[in-house]
Amino acid sequence: MRITQYSLQDMKEGPSPLLPLLRSRVHAEILALVLLNPQSEWSLTELAHRAGCSVATAQREVQRGEEAGVVRSRRIGSTRLVSAEPAGVLTPALTELLLRSLGPRHLIGHALDGVPGIERAFIFGSWAARYAGERGSAPVDVDVLVIGEPDRDALDDVLTQAERLLGRSVQPTIRSRGWWDRGEDAFRKEIAKRPLVEVYSADEARAA
Repeated sequence: MRITQYSLQDMKEGPSPLLPLLRSRVHAEILALVLLNPQSEWSLTELAHRAGCSVATAQREVQRGEEAGVVRSRRIGSTRLVSAEPAGVLTPALTELLLRSLGPRHLIGHALDGVPGIERAFIFGSWAARYAGERGSAPVDVDVLVIGEPDRDALDDVLTQAERLLGRSVQPTIRSRGWWDRGEDAFRKEIAKRPLVEVYSADEARAA
């Protein structure tokens, strides 16, 4: 059964339906990476890889962010490191917009990293559909498919915290690895046909 998973490279050009105020998906993704991770510094190569664009495009979007006063950069040798500009007048408001719109992809994956027993996790449903470029009404909640045998109390705790930050309900659905690999029920078939946005992989977390 083929699962439809979406990366940034899969998506069409134009603004993201989750935050159409910004000029392009790449623009939104780069700002989300930088502003939603305010303690991190990113090289242009890292931003380009994570946002699914060329280094030249990442550099152009970072320049726009600097001109708007929400992004700053510094050089170490030949490497340009990019981070959020905490003193920017627009930084708090834009960060809040990005958190409420594109935040689930960044925030939920980070939250699940600390929960034992999770092998993989995906966002599905209306939020994933909007992220993949499907037009429609704004998602009112975020549906998360968790693969593995997670600690239920720990899972509830981190998702409750995520709900408070995102300002919307986060609904987990837990299934086993066997279901993921071989399941044939109606929900499994529906999942296979609809967009899925992977937010966590234990294999990738161990390799990092």
